[in-house]
Amino acid sequence: MNQSNNSPRFTPQGLIPTAEQSAIQLAQNKVVLVDANAGAAKTTTLALRIGEALARGLAPEQILALTFTPEASEVLRRRLLEVGVAPAMADRVAVLSFEDFAAWMMDLIDGDNVRQCGEARALKHYALQAMDRTAERYANHVDGLELHTHSVALSQFLDAQLGLKASMALEADVEFMAPEEAAEILGVSLTDYLTTLEYEKLRLDGGAGAVFRGPFDATYDLACNLHGGGRLAEQFPDYRLVLCDELHDLNEAAFRILDALIDRPQCYFVGAGDKDQVIHAKLGASDEYLNRRFAERYPKLQRYPLTHTWRHGPHLAYAMAEFKQKPVESQLPLRTEIQQAHYDGAADCAQRVVAAVRQWKADGHSYDGCAILIRDRHQSMAIENALIEADIDYRTPPMAGYLQRDEILFLRGLLAIALRDFGAVKSEQVRSAIVDALVAFSEMKFSSHSMDNFKQQILKSPDLLGELFLIEDERRDGVEPGYREVASEATKRAVIAALAWLAEVDKEAPATAVLGELCERVQLAATARRIFVRAYDAGVINKSIASLLEAAKASGQSLREFWSAINAREAFIRRKRDRKAVLIDCAANAKGKEFDHVILPFLQDDEFPHPQQPRREEENLFYVAATRARARLTLLSPAEPARRSGFIAQLRLPKASAAAEAALARNERAATAPPTVATSRQYLSAGFHEKDEVKALGAKFDIARRAWYVESDMDLTPFKPWLKK
Repeated sequence: MNQSNNSPRFTPQGLIPTAEQSAIQLAQNKVVLVDANAGAAKTTTLALRIGEALARGLAPEQILALTFTPEASEVLRRRLLEVGVAPAMADRVAVLSFEDFAAWMMDLIDGDNVRQCGEARALKHYALQAMDRTAERYANHVDGLELHTHSVALSQFLDAQLGLKASMALEADVEFMAPEEAAEILGVSLTDYLTTLEYEKLRLDGGAGAVFRGPFDATYDLACNLHGGGRLAEQFPDYRLVLCDELHDLNEAAFRILDALIDRPQCYFVGAGDKDQVIHAKLGASDEYLNRRFAERYPKLQRYPLTHTWRHGPHLAYAMAEFKQKPVESQLPLRTEIQQAHYDGAADCAQRVVAAVRQWKADGHSYDGCAILIRDRHQSMAIENALIEADIDYRTPPMAGYLQRDEILFLRGLLAIALRDFGAVKSEQVRSAIVDALVAFSEMKFSSHSMDNFKQQILKSPDLLGELFLIEDERRDGVEPGYREVASEATKRAVIAALAWLAEVDKEAPATAVLGELCERVQLAATARRIFVRAYDAGVINKSIASLLEAAKASGQSLREFWSAINAREAFIRRKRDRKAVLIDCAANAKGKEFDHVILPFLQDDEFPHPQQPRREEENLFYVAATRARARLTLLSPAEPARRSGFIAQLRLPKASAAAEAALARNERAATAPPTVATSRQYLSAGFHEKDEVKALGAKFDIARRAWYVESDMDLTPFKPWLKK
């Protein structure tokens, strides 16, 4: 890789690299870390580095680019083509997720019978088997074992074992510790720890080799092989250049794979990340890798900055610089507006959201450019209801809308039984989910076989739903499965008693009073605390229920009317949409994405930052959410100043705005200045909604700067509206 002449060999199309990008493109150190800001064209810069390596004669097969998701791999592949790497060459470069690369390497020693379970639901059978094994081995001599088999518990277990693997915690030296002490050290419940051990024995056939793999298992298995004396590293292809995008998502398992790749004498490494975007701590992500671990392993590494953001203009860039106390610059001639509004209560906050969406539409933009990013899912209920009432289409991937959440499905199931109207739920998928929720929150003891059979009957005859509480679970050889008596009979009896009470209630009574009494009778808050391991998760459930009760109160409807309204709202959500829809999602799911307009609601002291979560992680999550915006950021906080999120003050908006005005004027002057021989481009001030117009006139798009431009030798007359402020 070393060259005496270190001038660029690769000239990209579609952008003129900045000095920072050029330095990374030409870097010759064995290990290069790029400290990048949000929107700083990390992926494009890595594509430049690959282009330079190819231009210097490196074979495409000797380059490996790693990402953390298949979607990120596709983005990097597109960037290679966009910067001008020939398609035939780009196709020969290995651009893979860690999981795909690890699966490829593990194929070298695996047999052909490893079952690939790409989705968590495909692991249900194995998780239940692991629970059975745990019961058989530990139930009689380990206190505190609570083996739930409902869908909520299975989901929590799969998340727990995933976290243990990502952090390589299962390799901790706990062999001579009591299980309770080991679980405490590893930060998981005793049940999840012991079940994970049995699950791994089952998955790896007692050490003989993998029988099946779920999400992330290939990465974990490869990391174990590399660290446990396996020799798979010797069979790695001869990579001379390895790159990694989004290094802030790095966990211990992925770090060990990178280390084995970089450790080869002729291998060079370039990785880009933003330590302020570390938000997946539960999956082992940590800023320790960017801040310390790489430096300890490779003391001679070289760091390069990417401070310029090409996503938004100076107003948001400088606010983020104040918020994170680090250099952030933008050279875009774009005024990214930061708007604020204040609310009194959840319903008023939801109306402020609707007003912001309507204003966006009135300003000539489309709904699909607008994203409402919430701190957690319980916050969406008031917003969803307000959007439905305003007849504004919205979508909620991958976060389910509030009507499909377990706690709401549970209450819907109870109402369906009491009103003898389960047929009003038209979706078979939702009906099946209601059965799961009833079992989970009633803490009933059903085998998966019994549940599957009952669901099939329910789908054919919805009126059978009430029979759920009359069915006895299977017994194995006449033995009572005591370990599944979760907390149990008491909760089940409370639910049955509540149903009997509900059946006698006047259906024309106010919904808010009936639902409030129902939640008390079924002991919903206490049940949530038992079912959900983390206090934070139980708190989200209870806030979600509180939001439903508030909605019922605000509606003024009777129980029967409220039931009809719920099903009508679901029909609205599920209807086929001809128009483009607003997105509602949790902020954590928005990382790696961008939107023209981002709305951040409920910025109050008890919500964001959340008092039960580490402050640093909350700051990072807010940073991720705010930096998704391109043209507009709307911040919604309480009318009472003392209740507003401290994050708003940290933005120091008056100070940031003053500096941003000067920077924006500078950027606009640069965009309209006569082109020099060196630049040969005239950048335009065209916004997103004007893209089709300027493109039709012959403008081109600079993928790094996210700005439209024309070559200097073109007639600039048609572009006059975009050549000056």
